[in-house]
Amino acid sequence: MRLRDDDYAGLDQRLAAHDAFLRERYPGEQPVRQPVHTVYIPADRIAGFREWGTLALGVLDQHPPVPFPAALEERVRAKLTAEPIEDLRVDFEDGYGVRDDDQEDAAVKQAAAVLLDGPRPPFLGLRIKSLEAPTRHRALRTLDLWLTHYPDPFVVTLPKVSGVDQVTAMVALCERLEDAYGLDARTLRFEIQVELPAAVLGADGGATVARLITAAAGRCTGLHYGTYDYSAAAGVAAAHQAMDHPVADYAKAVMQAAAAGTGVRLSDGSTNILPVGTDVAVHEAWALHHRLVRRSLERGYYQGWDLHPAQLPTRFAATYAFFADGMDAAVLRLRRYLDRQSGGILDEPATARALANYLLRGLDCGALSAETVGFARDDLLALI
Repeated sequence: MRLRDDDYAGLDQRLAAHDAFLRERYPGEQPVRQPVHTVYIPADRIAGFREWGTLALGVLDQHPPVPFPAALEERVRAKLTAEPIEDLRVDFEDGYGVRDDDQEDAAVKQAAAVLLDGPRPPFLGLRIKSLEAPTRHRALRTLDLWLTHYPDPFVVTLPKVSGVDQVTAMVALCERLEDAYGLDARTLRFEIQVELPAAVLGADGGATVARLITAAAGRCTGLHYGTYDYSAAAGVAAAHQAMDHPVADYAKAVMQAAAAGTGVRLSDGSTNILPVGTDVAVHEAWALHHRLVRRSLERGYYQGWDLHPAQLPTRFAATYAFFADGMDAAVLRLRRYLDRQSGGILDEPATARALANYLLRGLDCGALSAETVGFARDDLLALI
């Protein structure tokens, strides 16, 4: 052997900065639950979120779907009873619209009071207006006022991000508010909504979304795709704007590559075809939503937006079926990996992490149970 100790030390020194960058930029998958959906409700109508489960069950009763396995229906109905909304956003942006300052100030205070008074979903946040010039001051005022009235943890959704400067400005704003309210460093975190092509592909030809994650300095928790804003900005005709349009698939593939290994979660967008009206209309909309949710899950998007209570049954039915359908194979492959058996598939450590993460997601959302999976949650966490 010809290499000496100083050769090893020299290479360590040469790569020290890159090693530090990898640790900071790619910390890996977060070992905490990710919600399967986000529900946006306008701030002045936020009190209605507690009725979503009842409304969803009512639609199921009024428009009985094509029969599906009794165990699946039982789980879906139980979910709609106990936890119909996993992740709630108090919306001060498109869903709320433009109001005068007194009206929006009042909506902030009222929404905070509603949420603090009684049970609320396990994940919660607010969507402020964008940091573009016409709405910038209102966005800051709303966030400042929210912190005054809502002391519990929350996440901020930052819409219509078009470049790195908006993200660095958001980081500076979070630091200023943490200092002003006496909060611990990095208490305030935010999601980036990808609603403009400029947020995916920059004028210089680079992948802007990767730079957005870096610019967030560890504060970005998620990338949320905005189906209709993005499609419209890309020139897609209204009749063809959809989650499965090629424009959407391209944008989400770039987002997925940029977020891989960073701990930043991905969320697909929504469909605006609502399950309302006649039996035929409801069933057709359910079939579409079910297909799109399943499609997103198969492509590694484990979260999406829901716009209406009647979309909740198919959100959970598609999600639960996705995990139930693959559970047996995932458990078998993971056991064979741990026992050093191939069984016809020679899995790598990275695949074992993916299998464990798949089972964890199924457990977290209620699709699977610890008894049927046969692995303790801590044992699965140890693999990722």
